[in-house]
Formats: sequence, structure tokens, C-alpha cells
Amino acid sequence: MEMMISANNIVKSFGNKKVLDEISFHVRKGHIFGLLGPSGAGKTTLIKILTGQLKQDFGTAEINGLDTNKLTGEDHKKFGIMMDNFGIYERLNCYENLKVFADIYGIKKNCIFNALKKVGLAGAEKTTASKLSKGMTSRLRLARVFMINPDIIFLDEPTSGLDPATADEIHKIMLAEKEKGKTIFLTTHTMSEAEKLCNNIIIMDDGKIIEHGSPEEICRRYNHQRMLKIHLIDGTDIQLPHNENTADKVAELIRNGHVETIHTTEPNLETVFMELTGKELAI
Repeated sequence: MEMMISANNIVKSFGNKKVLDEISFHVRKGHIFGLLGPSGAGKTTLIKILTGQLKQDFGTAEINGLDTNKLTGEDHKKFGIMMDNFGIYERLNCYENLKVFADIYGIKKNCIFNALKKVGLAGAEKTTASKLSKGMTSRLRLARVFMINPDIIFLDEPTSGLDPATADEIHKIMLAEKEKGKTIFLTTHTMSEAEKLCNNIIIMDDGKIIEHGSPEEICRRYNHQRMLKIHLIDGTDIQLPHNENTADKVAELIRNGHVETIHTTEPNLETVFMELTGKELAI
């Protein structure tokens, strides 16, 4: 499959501190790729290199087949970036906020209305940005990305601080873009979000990639205990080793009608993250 984003042995230091240490990965067209890591892992620096905002000290980075150190203004129109520090003009309304960027990119004004409709802000064109809820502000930032109809979308914590219902709506928007063949590069502090959305992820810590693969593969890799948790009809919970020696015991419980539910105890992405980094994700 076509690779839309590639990093090969990326190294970046600030003074004596190496913040990225030989980072390599590839992102396929039409995939959602997750970047996870605690604060200070180097995530923001990596995004700035991939989007041409910062130059690496060593290694190569490509986006849509182009060297990120040689991107032109026209090249930047092919990908969109939503980052929390990309401000909204609070005194302008939703339409006026998007019009600023439409003028910069030479985009037709009808694209503004289409973008607002896509993110669920149709009818809010004249609402002043300062009066928007946090969820609506996130949608406005998404609208700015979608307005340019990019092939590649960088989303930095797009659902941070949002209620579950609003976050779920943004997830649906992201998955719809994926279905259209868009490539999404996502950073998130929400492990369930990464498990739900991402085809592949990398976990970074102290500037290094410490794990990579699909969320399912990574969780299976760290399934050390391999236990079965069995909830019995009488309300009792028992745990048995998940191996061939347990088969007869489980079969006996089922034959005698004692079993209500059986679950395996695979770790989730959050427990794997904690095991690898020993750190909680800052929200």
C-alpha cells in the first residue's frame, strides 16, 4: 500500500538534550495512525518535523512523497493540522474564523459552509468564537482542517477535555474521513480512543519508540498472565490459567450449568502503556 508519511532514523536535539532518538515508522494511505506517549516524550517535536515546521538534525522525513525540509506553500495545502495551540480568533464568528484561512489558501467561500456542516456547526456561522463551548471550539478547529480537503490530517488531542458524547461525534467524523481514503495522524492521551480508531500505533518515551504495532497485537504481546475469569451462576468469580490443563475443569463447570460468563483477562492499551513507561498519561 502507498505510504503517506515516512520517518527514517529521525534525530533531534535541543542543546545537549536529545528529544528524538532514531525514530522510524511508516503510515499507510487510508489508515489512522496513533502516536502515544507521556508528556515530554517528543511527540510535539516529531509532529513539527513531519509537517515542515522544524528541521531534524539527522534522518529523513517524507509526507505524501515529499521531503519535509523542502515543502512549499502549495505542498502545505495537501495536509491539514489541528493542534491545541493553533488559536481561534475569539472576537470573530465561526464563518469569519474560517474565512481568514480560506483567503490565505485561496479557497472558495462555499467550502466554509460545507466544512461547518461536516463538523456539525451548520447554523452556528454567526456565533462568536468566544461564546462556543469547548466541544464546539474543537469542531471549529476541525472545520478549518477539513475546509482545505487535505489528503493527510494531523490531529493533536482532538477530543481532550470533551464529554463522551461529543468525543464520539468527533470519532465518527474521523472514521468517515478514513472511509474516504484520508490518512489521519493522531496523538491522544485516551487509550480507549486509540484502541477504537487506530490501525497502528507507536508508543514513545524519552524520545524513543518503545513499542509499535496494532493495538490488538500490542495487547496480546503483553498478555503475561493468560487467565480465564469465570463468573458463576451463584455470583462467585474464579480465575483459572488459560491453558490446556484448564479445559476439563471449564468443561465440567459448563456441563453442570454453573457458568454465567467467561472472559479472558488480556491487558488493555492503558495497562500496557503503564507497564512500558511507568507513567500515567497527563490529561
